[in-house]
Amino acid sequence: MERMSTLDAEFIHMEDGIGHMHIGTVCVFGDPPPSFDEIAAMITAKFHLIPRYRQRVRSVPFELGRPVWVDDPHFNLEYHLRHTALPAPGDDAAFCRLMGRIMSQPLDRDRPLWETWFVEGLEGGHWALIFKIHHCMVDGIAGIELLRVVLDLEVDTAMVAVPEPWEPQREPMGLMKVLDAWGGLATDIFATARGLPRAITHPKNTIRSTVATVRGLARFAEDLAATPRLSIEGSIGPHRAWAHSSASLGDVQRIRSAFGGTINDVVLAAVSGGYRELLLSRGEDADRARVRSLVPVSTRHDDGHGVPDNRVSTLLYDLPVQIADPVERLQVVHEEMSELKASHMAEAGEAVVTVGNFAPPMVVGPVTRMVIRAIHRLPQRSINTVTTNVPGPQFPLYCLGHEMLENRPFVPISHGVRVSTAILSYNGHLFFGVTGDYETAPDVRVVAVAASTGIEQLSARALALRKKTRSGKARSKSGAE
Repeated sequence: MERMSTLDAEFIHMEDGIGHMHIGTVCVFGDPPPSFDEIAAMITAKFHLIPRYRQRVRSVPFELGRPVWVDDPHFNLEYHLRHTALPAPGDDAAFCRLMGRIMSQPLDRDRPLWETWFVEGLEGGHWALIFKIHHCMVDGIAGIELLRVVLDLEVDTAMVAVPEPWEPQREPMGLMKVLDAWGGLATDIFATARGLPRAITHPKNTIRSTVATVRGLARFAEDLAATPRLSIEGSIGPHRAWAHSSASLGDVQRIRSAFGGTINDVVLAAVSGGYRELLLSRGEDADRARVRSLVPVSTRHDDGHGVPDNRVSTLLYDLPVQIADPVERLQVVHEEMSELKASHMAEAGEAVVTVGNFAPPMVVGPVTRMVIRAIHRLPQRSINTVTTNVPGPQFPLYCLGHEMLENRPFVPISHGVRVSTAILSYNGHLFFGVTGDYETAPDVRVVAVAASTGIEQLSARALALRKKTRSGKARSKSGAE
């Protein structure tokens, strides 16, 4: 039995049958697919490396502790591993519809919170594995690490290992769960208290850190002011639309060399262009719009904690959708994100999460559910969208000897947020995955296409600038001679 962190538990509390809190990824492969039995044997052989795949979430009586992970005594792989195929011709539109339907269904809370779909019949002779997993189990970074466990790093790893024996441990009685929860809380408090002597002996560092955290909290509160109403915000239903696109990571590096900034800056500039196009296509005034995005920031450290979980903070950033020129938009993103990172907002968010681990669970859960119910009646307008960028492996992964060609991400939406965007890099490419509410935002393909087009436009401008610079140098050299 293991306790959830407060952040992990929040993704359980936030789910209400309409706002589904699972994330996902689509792994696309070429060549003739393996058999369903081979896929099942491959996953079974990896179970000892991913214990959460055979554990389910159980509550503590009267919410006197955070939810816990316990072994599922009735675990059956056949429930979690699904097999389907697209009808001919298996085009991209059909696959996106399938992805939307799969992600519209909540995961069964009485079972381990994951599914894997083996999908055949994609155009071009391709096939795919769709990994669907609850956000309480992993964040984006942990999800990538999990994918690296399930798949192989070498092409010739085609032999499936013999699965290790497993016997589920008995679920503890309710009283034991309560005692464990409060014992764990005492341990957490004691571990935090051990850092007090260092804080006392280094008062300048402590004061500096405290001031930075307060500044970050103040900036976060300031940025929560309501934005003017847009069609991408408001109530949502239980069904999802999804679209995807891709771009070259080499193009992104070329853009950085020409105009400066980080990979994340280039991505945010491209996504901003995507939302600009979406608003324009809906007849809205993009030049006056404010699209505030929640941007997750990883706080993961190499502390030897091998079990996947959530370790993120957040930034709030107004995407510059008002700017039509892609280069100017990138320069604005770079300047504003540099200033935002210096505001200590991310550090403040991490501090809030840390303090939240000491909050009474019997308060946290009911308060979260009360807020969700309130948003049903009066949707929030402080956050319009979510944009998450996850760095993936820059080398190929394999499934039973088949190379993974694409890695398309999925991120959930929530009440008040009708469109969200995930970006995932893999083996020299960027993959955009855009999720929308099926009834109010079925046109998310506009964002996906415009984002990848934005990368192409910036790359073309970077090439033009490089040619102009080289031509200028050549003329200068000729004149000097």
